[in-house]
Amino acid sequence: MNEILLKNLSSMTETCFINERKRPFDEVKALSELVVSDEDINEASKRLLRFAPFIKKVFPQTKDGIIESPLQKIDGMKNALEKEFSCKICGNLYIKLDSHLKVAGSVKARGGFYEVLKHAEDLVLSANILSKNDSYEEFASDKVKEFLSQYTVQVGSTGNLGMSIGIMSAVLGFKVIIHMSSEAKEWKKNLLRSYGVTVMEYDSDYTQAVANGRKNSELDEKSYFVDDEKSVDLFLGYAVAAKRLKKQLDEKGIAVSSEKPLVVYLPAGVGGAPGGIGYGLKRIFGDNVHLFFVEPVLFPSVIYGIASQKHEMASVRELGIFGSTSAGDGLACPSPSGFVTRMMTNHLSGGFTVKDGSLYDYLRLLYKTEDIKIEPSACAGFEGARKLLQYEESFAYCNKNQLSPEALENSTQIVWATGGSLVPDEIFDKYLNTFEN
Repeated sequence: MNEILLKNLSSMTETCFINERKRPFDEVKALSELVVSDEDINEASKRLLRFAPFIKKVFPQTKDGIIESPLQKIDGMKNALEKEFSCKICGNLYIKLDSHLKVAGSVKARGGFYEVLKHAEDLVLSANILSKNDSYEEFASDKVKEFLSQYTVQVGSTGNLGMSIGIMSAVLGFKVIIHMSSEAKEWKKNLLRSYGVTVMEYDSDYTQAVANGRKNSELDEKSYFVDDEKSVDLFLGYAVAAKRLKKQLDEKGIAVSSEKPLVVYLPAGVGGAPGGIGYGLKRIFGDNVHLFFVEPVLFPSVIYGIASQKHEMASVRELGIFGSTSAGDGLACPSPSGFVTRMMTNHLSGGFTVKDGSLYDYLRLLYKTEDIKIEPSACAGFEGARKLLQYEESFAYCNKNQLSPEALENSTQIVWATGGSLVPDEIFDKYLNTFEN
């Protein structure tokens, strides 16, 4: 592992990581497909379409039962970033507003909703209560809800995953227990309780909440544990986002090629959401998409897990990092997913770490220029867009991979916003007035 990177991570200094293990996509495509194939992703997409009538019925705000978010060009934010931070952002800058996904208000609606729906489908089909030929609107019937009420769904979370798992499970009729770490916001716990969800609160961090949830679930043979650290189903739910983004790009007339590259910045916690989305994008765009994860300086777990190749055995605690972060909504994870770090080792371009103070700066600037409200953790991607050409390491990566400033002028850069539309107004007002180093 690079000694300079290790020093910067340990000292909680904002830094850049370039992944030396990244390989040309054609070299690793077949190996990756043994674990998660295009057909797996297509099947996940079809499953979500089968459930559209159910989602439309129980969540009419989705209109068509498809939970998807806008892709919005943000020229005002781009210009403000360049002026405020004396940086250069080449090409067109977009924001992918998973922060505004209906019902759960975060990227976790993708993987979280998908895994719960798949589990419900498996149970109901196995019991011959419904068949795949029936309308899945029947999942909203009393018959199905009564059947599912004998089963429990559990998960450990810092907030957003717990919200998505809890809401969808409760609406389907499951008993639900969400194990919330110390980073979880009170309003999120209250929202879950309004759905009849049992919330277990812990003074410890995410890792302990997951361990307790897993142990608690193992004691009940009718309990299903959504394992954020290992779940392939969560990963698949997130991966479906790539096909939908491709459609949005096509509709906007945005081509992706070696001459018109796609650069995507994804906030990372344990790694599930950015890993699934990023992997899906690589399956579609190959070497023409460049993926960068962005993490808080206090929880650079995925970067450390990949750089050290310790995977799930990596912990920011062994770097001497202790403390809490304002990016607790999904990013406060001391150790990464071993599954995701292994899957992304040959696909990830690199990553950046960001201080909490910068997250609030980006939050204010986005609200001022685009009138978009997201939470601090969802602003992490702006760090990558701002500093891609500022770090010596990432600048060198760009030149090596046909991403010179001239080539980047034809690029599409996307900051993936992961949560925030459900944040209460009084909480968002506090964000606007929070200033940290």
